Amino acid sequence: MRIISWNVNGIRANVKKGAFDWLLNESADIFCLQETKAHPDQLEPGILNPTGYTSYFDHSKGRQGYSGVAVYTKVKPEKVEYGLGKSELDQEGRFLALYFPAGAFKDMSHKFVLINTYFPNGGGGPERLDFKLRFYDEFLKYINHAKKRGYEVIFCGDVNTAHTEIDLARPKENADNTGFLPIERAWIDQVIDEGYIDVFRYLNPDAELIKQRQLRA
Repeated sequence: MRIISWNVNGIRANVKKGAFDWLLNESADIFCLQETKAHPDQLEPGILNPTGYTSYFDHSKGRQGYSGVAVYTKVKPEKVEYGLGKSELDQEGRFLALYFPAGAFKDMSHKFVLINTYFPNGGGGPERLDFKLRFYDEFLKYINHAKKRGYEVIFCGDVNTAHTEIDLARPKENADNTGFLPIERAWIDQVIDEGYIDVFRYLNPDAELIKQRQLRA
């Protein structure tokens, strides 16, 4: 099974640049988009329902042109959930969970849930940081609950936090900025401590060395 995840910063802008054609040509089993900034009614049929895929969208319920996530899948899920189930956290279109039975994809013998999330940015004052942290907490509860029910959990998206210093060009200058605060980074530590795997870190254990070479170049 092949999954692509991409923060497109506007699906309509992405389409105009021809990047959506690239996604379709890649022919992933599932592709997940964040920050779509569009209501499904604003999308052309070829973008809303491209050949070979079924699509699902969670969009902002109030502010137009803001936030939003989408999932395109070659195999229809048996269930889809929109939002975390908390009204105060689910108005911005940030969460989709697709549940698949065992064997839905040929190399997935276990039932699993695929989650696409555009986590909040904590900038804009204490209220937004609090919103982000509450979203984090509810998200972790959600995936742990799914795991207890016997689902393998795959989640992707934009976490809106740099986990370690190697994830930033200037970590010292950003030590007090939202997106790199200790309390935000600690949440990612907790997720990993509970058994979830950072796939990029797993597949690129020498990423720190790569970045050091780039900085010296």
